[in-house]
Parts: sequence; C-alpha cells; structure tokens
Amino acid sequence: MSTPVSQKVESPEATKDGVKKKPSKSPVVVMGIIVLIATVLTYLIRSGKFEKDGKQIVPGSFENIPKEYGFWDIFVGTGAPEGSAAPVSFVQMIHSIPLGIAKEADLIFMVMFIGGMFGVLQSTGTIDAGLERLLKLAKGNVYLLVPALMIIFSFGSTFMGMAKEFLLVIPIVIAMTNRLELPRVIGLAIVAIPVKVGYAASITNPFALSIAQPLVNLPIFSGMWLRVLTYIIMMIAGIAFVLFTIWRYRKGQPASVAFEFETEGLSRRQSIILSLLGIGVVGMIVGSQTFSWDASSLAAYYLFLAVLFGIAAGYGPSAIATEFVSGMKKVMIAAVLIGMAVAVAIILAEGQVMDTIINFLVGLVDGHGPYVSAYAMVVCQLLIDVAIPSTSGQAAVTMPILGPVGELVGVSPQTTVFAFLMGNGLTNVITPTSSGLLIFLATAEVSWSRWCKYVLPLFLILAVIAFLMVTLAVAVGY
Repeated sequence: MSTPVSQKVESPEATKDGVKKKPSKSPVVVMGIIVLIATVLTYLIRSGKFEKDGKQIVPGSFENIPKEYGFWDIFVGTGAPEGSAAPVSFVQMIHSIPLGIAKEADLIFMVMFIGGMFGVLQSTGTIDAGLERLLKLAKGNVYLLVPALMIIFSFGSTFMGMAKEFLLVIPIVIAMTNRLELPRVIGLAIVAIPVKVGYAASITNPFALSIAQPLVNLPIFSGMWLRVLTYIIMMIAGIAFVLFTIWRYRKGQPASVAFEFETEGLSRRQSIILSLLGIGVVGMIVGSQTFSWDASSLAAYYLFLAVLFGIAAGYGPSAIATEFVSGMKKVMIAAVLIGMAVAVAIILAEGQVMDTIINFLVGLVDGHGPYVSAYAMVVCQLLIDVAIPSTSGQAAVTMPILGPVGELVGVSPQTTVFAFLMGNGLTNVITPTSSGLLIFLATAEVSWSRWCKYVLPLFLILAVIAFLMVTLAVAVGY
C-alpha cells in the first residue's frame, strides 16, 4: 500500500530577484477595519425602516426611528426601548463575528471540505501529472491555453449562474500557473475574472434574472441582446488584461513556455483518479443545477470525492484523514473572513441603519434626467452591494423601489435591471464583503489586498465599459 507524499510547490511570489517581498497586510485586519467602520456608522446614521411584504420592501414606506442610548451602551449595549433603535455596542460588534460564522456555517464547511479534498488529491501527484499532459497538448503556449480556459469558465457563469462550482478548479489552475512560474494571483484571475464578468453580463443567469426581471414586470431572460454585447466586450477586456499581466510578468518572453517535465505520463492509478475528478465535476454541476444542492450537500459531496481519491490512490483510512486535515488547514482563515463579512450586514441591520442607507442611495436616483438617473442606479447598486453582497437578495431589496422611480424619470424597467447587473457585477469583482470572492481568495490562498492591487486596473476598465453600455441602453430605449 502506497503512502501519500505531499508535494509543495513554491509560489513564484515568495521571492523576486532574490529579495523576499514584504508581507501584505493580513486580510483579517482589513475585514476588522470594515467591521469597525460599520459599527461607527450605526452611531452616525439615523435609524429607519421600510415596511416589507415578505422579503420585498414596500416602496414609499420608509420612516425614521428615534435612536436612544446611554454612555454604557457604547461598550455593553442594553438594547433599545420598544419603538426606538440603538447603535451597536463594542460587545455586540465582537459578538457579530461568531454570529456571522454560525450563520454561514454551511458555506464555511463547504470551503474547508474543498481544501481537504484537494489535500488528498494533491498528495497523489495526479494534478501535476495531468497538468503536464495538458501543457504538452498545448505545446506550452500560455497565450492560447489561458483564453480557452477563461471562455469555458465564463460560459458556466453567464448562462447557468455557476460560481462556487468553480472552486474545484482554482487549485488546479494555480498549480498550472506555478508550473509556468507565474504568481498565484494570476492563477486565481484565470478563474475569477471570467466567472465575475459572466455573472455581471448574466446572459441567462437564473439567480439574477429570475428575481430582478419579474419584480419590474419583465419576462425572464428578455432583453438579451445588450447583455450578450456586454459579455463580449467585457470578456475581451478581461482576457486581454490577464494576458497582458502574464506578458509583463514574463517580460516579453516567447509565447511558448519550455520546461522539463517531471514525469513520463500518468500512472494507472493517476489516470483513474483523473477520471474520477472529471466525473466528479460533472456530478457536482448536475447536483447543483438539477437538484439544487446547498452548501452542506456540496460539502458532503467533496468529502465523498476525497475518500474516493484516497481509495483509488491506495491510501488507508489514516492516510486519507491526515491529508484531508492537512488540506483543510490551508483554508481555515476563510471561516473568520466569511464570518466578518457577514458581521457587517448583521451590524447594519442590528443598528437599524441598513434601510436608511438604502433609502438615501435610492434617493440619489430620483429628480434627474434618464442618463444621470441610470448612472446613479449603477452607483447605488454598487454601494448597496457592499452591505448586501447576495445577488438575489439585492434584487429583492432594490428592484421594487428602483423600478417605479426609474419609470418616473424616463429609465425603462429593462435598463433598471441592466444597471442592477452592472453595479452588482462590478463590486463582486473586488468588494471584501462578498463571501463569494472571499471563498475564491481562501481557496487560492491569495490575500484580498494582493488581489485588489492586481485587479483594480481591470475593475476601472470594466466600470467604464459598464457606464458606456448603460448610456447605450438609455439612448436606444432598451
């Protein structure tokens, strides 16, 4: 019986020109600052609320709530009298983090089990051997391989709303970029950028359109032509950006990457494991799309795959458990980051300032011409997305308000939905409160600050494209 041998691949980001790079600021510190800012806002912003019909806000129902608190409430928090509100205390702020972790426990366990599964898979050497085979087929031409992969990933996102399903491929793509001596952040970008761009365009994304369009009385998936055009333009920009950063990192070296392969090919066991991985990916897509698997179901599925991989590799129970736990340790920080991201929404809701923020941002849309109002909608959705990163949740909150407001100022319902997609899509590329982005970062072992520095130029390019497409939408009466 063989025993697993973990293969560590040194990231090319660790050193450059023999000089160790200064470590980036911990993502926990970044999220901690955001949580603190959210807490301070509960003191600075007036409390208020909308009436709600289920999860949907009733337009025009916003009313202010008096805020009452004493000196000790700042530190401990004794709660507000009935009919009034109170800001979030220091103790409540700290408590919101474990509350956030508990609220997203299913998602956190899913991420940890993905790490465990890849711990087992990586130890078999199958990923490295499979990548060698792929790179041989592509003859080492990274400028052909990367666009092909990005287009494939974007299709799943823009047509089917797939996002977390791509967590499976992030470690594989990063292993490929490591072999090509490229930094981990580029490996993450090859997966994350097409997924985020595809979600922004949402050609037939059911998670965005099946909620947003009916709320403004539009047929689901209607108005597809502008979303298709936006997808094409944004994907060209995304692919060009990634290829440019690869070229810049490699300092204009030839397109074909030449290196020595470490293995002669896939062994029989590795071929079986690779086949199981392919079947596993298909099974995951079918389960997610057909049977609506939630995060806990996916976590169980990843555990099942890890056991299968271990058995196929000839590992015993102890070896499988050891490698599984080792893989989980690499993504443990995700639990804290996701909990802190959710804590922001908990704090704003507990201080009853979330609806006040929404009401203020929606107010920016009213009283202007159609062009300015449409631009304001994008900005409004962009800022609201920081507090409500869920696409479907944001649609349920904002569409019932922005739809009628838009029609009053000459913005069509279809343009209102499109502005929602643009604002939501842009922030999901970079916002640190997005659990979807955080689990991508955790799986890739890339810090948010490192990702932000890398992707910010593309974010600005995509923002320009988004506003130009909104201008086109208003101009043609979309």
